[in-house]
Amino acid sequence: MTQQYILTIKCPEKMGIVRAVSNCLYELGCSVFEAGEYADLDKQIFFARWAFGPAGEEQLPSIDEFKRIFAPIAEAFAMTWQVADSQQKPKLLIAVSQHGHCLNDLLYRWKEEDFPGDIVGVVSNHETFRSQVEWYGLPFFYLPITPETKADQESKMLSIMDDLDVDLLVLARYMQILSDSLCEQVHGRAINIHHSFLPSFKGAKPYHQAYARGVKISGATAHYVTADLDEGPIIEQDVQRVEQHDTPDRLARIGKNIERVVLSRAVFWHCQHRIIIDGNRTIIFK
Repeated sequence: MTQQYILTIKCPEKMGIVRAVSNCLYELGCSVFEAGEYADLDKQIFFARWAFGPAGEEQLPSIDEFKRIFAPIAEAFAMTWQVADSQQKPKLLIAVSQHGHCLNDLLYRWKEEDFPGDIVGVVSNHETFRSQVEWYGLPFFYLPITPETKADQESKMLSIMDDLDVDLLVLARYMQILSDSLCEQVHGRAINIHHSFLPSFKGAKPYHQAYARGVKISGATAHYVTADLDEGPIIEQDVQRVEQHDTPDRLARIGKNIERVVLSRAVFWHCQHRIIIDGNRTIIFK
């Protein structure tokens, strides 16, 4: 694979940003493989993502050296920015309860496709998927939970994330509400899949809620986790038409297919550093 870094920035809109970044990459002897830029003129905020690598046989500077070189430009334009080596795949921990369709999909993609992340383990409050996870050669962490043990269980989950150096927690139908404290500690690095079309039908039995309202479309939403239940920045959504004869159970079956695709897209984009969080929304460079 060609050596490649990915630079993402967010800063006040101002003349000369692209020129300054382009000049820096040119002086380092880099070619730009992919570029995405967006200016929110209402808020006067500029967002961008560049994927770049050496133009010839030279190597890129180390990440630390690039940060040193780029820091004066970032300071001059008041940037919030990150740079990542595309060859260093983010490490993922998947959390699941007793619905395995999203877990199965992610494990399959990780094993059989060019997956941009590295799944390092699965945590669950049930034993249901232990044998399946271990068949993939991954560690399975059984963390049962009750209202009385919630704080201790979440502490153990955080310890697992620290021990495995996890970059992203993926809630693949993990049917527990995370505490405010845990949400704060995984801010910007935890993705949830919600089995309805947010912001409608939050909480329990969303397909039954949708059926009762006579919806004409149903879908799924992947979003970053925040302390506000099911209200974090939305990453991806998809929908499917609903017919009058579709029962809640049929809506749920249809929804599972959408959930798998929507969650995998969100995880892919996060691992490829395509998402910039801007308050309660996301800017995505696909």
